[in-house]
Amino acid sequence: MSRRRAPRRISLSQRRDAPAGGEWRQRTEEQRRGKAEVREVEEEEERQEHHGKESVPRGTCQTMCPTRELQDRQLQNCLHRFELLAGTERDRRPRGDPLRAVKEYSRPAAGKDSTNSSDLRPAAVLLKTVCYLIDKVAASPHLRPWTEVYNFVFDRLRGVKQDMIIQRTSGLNCVAILERTVRFLIYASYRLCGEPLRLYDPRINDTHLQENLSWLLDCYATGTEPHPNQEEFQALGLLYNLGSARAAQHIMELPERLRCSPAITLALSINRAFHEQNPVRVLRLARRLNFMQSCALHRHLVSCRRDLLLIYSHGFSSRNCRFPLDRLAQLLFLDASLTTRLCQAHGVEVNRDSQLIFSKAAFTEPEQLHCKLYHNIVAEKQRDLSVGDIIHGCT
Repeated sequence: MSRRRAPRRISLSQRRDAPAGGEWRQRTEEQRRGKAEVREVEEEEERQEHHGKESVPRGTCQTMCPTRELQDRQLQNCLHRFELLAGTERDRRPRGDPLRAVKEYSRPAAGKDSTNSSDLRPAAVLLKTVCYLIDKVAASPHLRPWTEVYNFVFDRLRGVKQDMIIQRTSGLNCVAILERTVRFLIYASYRLCGEPLRLYDPRINDTHLQENLSWLLDCYATGTEPHPNQEEFQALGLLYNLGSARAAQHIMELPERLRCSPAITLALSINRAFHEQNPVRVLRLARRLNFMQSCALHRHLVSCRRDLLLIYSHGFSSRNCRFPLDRLAQLLFLDASLTTRLCQAHGVEVNRDSQLIFSKAAFTEPEQLHCKLYHNIVAEKQRDLSVGDIIHGCT
């Protein structure tokens, strides 16, 4: 009779140090299902490879939404409110505005021809569509709530990506589209952090971000054109996937001229401090990041602050030891009230004299910690930057 193997134990440090991003981390079953959904179009096109390059369709549609789709969705009353013709919103069957309607993402279906040239938009039209989604929808001060704005733009960007894959789009227009898409998804991961899952799913956003980022980095590696924004996105990729060995290895294989650029040098320093479990240095270096870089890093800030409190709970664990609250607030880059709240959530006592009493036995892991409360290190960098400026890279 065979003996049953004992389950493999995973230490807390192993879980904490595991890479945190999409392809570059261990996937759960739910994430694999999300990945499979994103891959559907790519796999469909890979099956068509044997037809040769001459069979690749070329789009002829010069509008953001093909005429046939606009008519069909209008008949089915399936237009989004952002696409309606002004003055017809209250009609029994509202009309679509050809200047506002955007082709939606549709999953590949058996018997459905997804390669019809009149339904595909060429690269220049796709870039124009992406700029419209950014300037007139994502950056609009009148369209609210932003969770609905995000879901509309997210879906339409998937439609753009679908057209790009079918046509095997490459070149500068492809890079320009992917750069704006990656910025939008990174910004959304910060702005919508903590929203209910029914409105925003961070795992789905992460999956698509990793897909687009991977495609963009491949474009940089295989293209012959100069890419002035490459330094920015190589650094963003490392900051977003902080602690990933694969991400760090990718950076180390870049040409020395690029690897030694200021943005990538700073990202490497932060990644090194993260590997060395030095949260104080990570937070200190984070102050030097610009807004978009801070958005990419922000999902790691909760664990950095937690690690700092854990280290101090062990290092200053003594009945007679008192640590000033204002000093810890400086290290965490939080104000005194938020520092107090964070300490109490982790079982660190704050006395009446605004002093901390650390105890390794009392340290606890909170069941729920609202990351959005501790975003000041990122929010203070946005200043007067508009959403359009952020996504277009005009910072």
